[in-house]
Amino acid sequence: MPDATDGRDALPRLLAGARAVLFDFDGPVCDLFGGVSTKDVAERVKEVAGQYWGRLDPDVRSCYDSHGILRALRDMYERRAAERLSPQPLELAEKIVTEQETEAVRTAVGAPDLVTLVGLLRQLPLRLVVVSNNAEGPIRSYLEQPDFRGKFEGVFGRDPDDARHMKPHPRCVERALAHLRLPASSCVVIGDQLTDLEAARTAGTGFVGYTGDEERTGDMRRAGANAVVSTHRSLIAAAGRIRASR
Repeated sequence: MPDATDGRDALPRLLAGARAVLFDFDGPVCDLFGGVSTKDVAERVKEVAGQYWGRLDPDVRSCYDSHGILRALRDMYERRAAERLSPQPLELAEKIVTEQETEAVRTAVGAPDLVTLVGLLRQLPLRLVVVSNNAEGPIRSYLEQPDFRGKFEGVFGRDPDDARHMKPHPRCVERALAHLRLPASSCVVIGDQLTDLEAARTAGTGFVGYTGDEERTGDMRRAGANAVVSTHRSLIAAAGRIRASR
């Protein structure tokens, strides 16, 4: 489908005023799971949690997503604070999901044209980091590929101690900004979910949506995205225009 952007000049203006780009991982960098459901991982987590906590709360039992189950478990743990539930299921759940992500990066398919985009952004020059709900270890492993080695100066992933800090919470974006020591207004997040947009807006950065879904494109625009693209080609064109003008 053709790229969907908020005007031909939106991306060049945004990138021209930026000093760093913060990439979400699953989507803008690679297709981590290849469309395969993470339901089996969520079920494994629930089985383990049930061994420690007995009957699980309805929101935990009805969750079939590997990231959602981490947050749901943490919420249950906090709700039941008076019962002094063992924290062991939280630690085991994090381990299970991280193992899944570690396995997935071995077959993850890179986002089309990302190598070209990263090269151009570095030439501008812009600093690059990753902000993600995925665990940091698997992301770093993926970025060890020759095309990316040394291109991203930081990885700010899921808080292994508290799943409530996953996006839409801005924690990973805020950690990235602290590392970069740059004003939020000089940074741009590229993400494929509305949770990415919410985290970026809360942190005060610019935001470029990366999605081929027409409904999500509309949702992102209405929620205040600076631009929305369905491929990296529009970002490449914008970076090329900036480079040519300098």
